Amino acid sequence: MRCPSCNSLDTQVKDSRPTEDSAVIRRRRVCVACNFRFTTFERVQLRELTVIKRNGRRVPFDRDKLVRSLQISLRKRPVEAERVEKMVSAIVRELESGGEAEVSSEAIGEIVMEHLRQLDDVAYVRFASVYRNFREAKDFEAVLGELSGEDEARITLLRK
Repeated sequence: MRCPSCNSLDTQVKDSRPTEDSAVIRRRRVCVACNFRFTTFERVQLRELTVIKRNGRRVPFDRDKLVRSLQISLRKRPVEAERVEKMVSAIVRELESGGEAEVSSEAIGEIVMEHLRQLDDVAYVRFASVYRNFREAKDFEAVLGELSGEDEARITLLRK
């Protein structure tokens, strides 16, 4: 592992422990060259995923890019980081277990929207506005109509 401070490849693991859900191993490392301490995380990767972009380009799947886009959607929302991390892990697991090595960006977007809809309505609308490329206020109205329709269905079920 390369040291983020001096770029030396000579680092040592000082401590390893699993995270709460045991899906990730947290490793505390120290650089032998400059004595800088840093943390790395190791997780299981079932398969290498390639994303097929809308323009046909193929790029490797980047978990961090998914996390960043979710963080933008969830900015200033009352959602714990732990719930976001669990959601990201669930999305990645769903993609990896799908059986395909190549996944379209549209498929990823739909899966993310499905998970966001269950987590936070505002984040869902924010993500949908970028993903579906909203141009007018009526685009927002359509998504809000979907959400309010679901809420009415939930209320009807609760009353029964």
